[in-house]
Amino acid sequence: MNKIHTLTPHFPKPGIEKHTRLNRLLPGLALTGAITALSVWLSDFPALSHLGLSALTLAIVIGMVIGNTLYPAAKPWCEEGVTLAKQRLLRLGIILYGLRLTFAQIADVGATGIVIDALMLCSTFALACWLGQRVFKLDRDTSMLIGAGSSICGAAAVMATEPVLNAKAEKVTVAVATVVIFGTAAIFLYPWLWQLNAHYHWLNVTASQFGIYTGSTVHEVAQVVAAGQGVSPEAENAAVIAKMIRVMMLAPFLLLLSGWKSRSAVQQGGQNPGMRNITIPWFALLFILVAAFNSLDILPHSWIPALITLDTVLLAMAMAALGLTTHLSALRQAGLKPMLLAAILFIWLIVGGAGINQLVHHLFVRM
Repeated sequence: MNKIHTLTPHFPKPGIEKHTRLNRLLPGLALTGAITALSVWLSDFPALSHLGLSALTLAIVIGMVIGNTLYPAAKPWCEEGVTLAKQRLLRLGIILYGLRLTFAQIADVGATGIVIDALMLCSTFALACWLGQRVFKLDRDTSMLIGAGSSICGAAAVMATEPVLNAKAEKVTVAVATVVIFGTAAIFLYPWLWQLNAHYHWLNVTASQFGIYTGSTVHEVAQVVAAGQGVSPEAENAAVIAKMIRVMMLAPFLLLLSGWKSRSAVQQGGQNPGMRNITIPWFALLFILVAAFNSLDILPHSWIPALITLDTVLLAMAMAALGLTTHLSALRQAGLKPMLLAAILFIWLIVGGAGINQLVHHLFVRM
């Protein structure tokens, strides 16, 4: 008697699938965790802390050293976990950063921060478009992508702008390389500028005002946190608030850019591409909500230090991941003209940003 064999579909068990993903994430998370532990330990040394080298700054430095030497060999095993740390853990860290702030502190930055951020965004993006196309003869998409990254929030703004422009992948890569390079330089430059100003008294600025300047001019959220921490806790808090206001401007910026592109397409006789893939920075809104919750003083005070320590660890892991994925070869790949454009925008953010910050603070004091 012949046996009848039936074929039954095989579905992987949910537990096995989760276990496999965890195995893929663990090496990268372990690496960023080890760099974080080393950075926190080193930051306690007086010789390093006096230089303004915080745990976050040390994490990105160590990450960059390993990223450009040993990490390429380990990348196949660590990449997924490192990417998670750079993206998800960074956003979670920024959300939890709201536990360090209250609405009173946000209100102190408030209108001043909004005006400064708006002026910096508009002036930097307009300068990028004009210089990129008229002076350096770059194509429109490359100029706009570099401008978006420099004026709003670095690589995240570049990635969010790409679907609106429908830009090619290689142009996105070039723009991301430029903002990562100059944004990373800002982490070390801004604490040094603070120390120079304290010594020579070029400008009469408080730590909070310097924090607003940092948040309104440094490229990435992670870079703002590291640069602000290299100055003082007061500067760090003001820098993060100013940066979150700037990040929240990403959504209206993309809506306006999409509307402009649609109108340009119609004027040129093409079809209206419509609104596509508008990115809303939800983590920035959640940051505000957590700060609002913290302002209500509901959480037990004994919980706050542990949560802030957890937040520092998450941000340091994100810094380590950012360092691991910042390759010096990106300088070569970006090309000369995009790098020159990004360099001029970087100078504008530093010098022009200082002027705009001083002007707005002066006007608000007189009002």
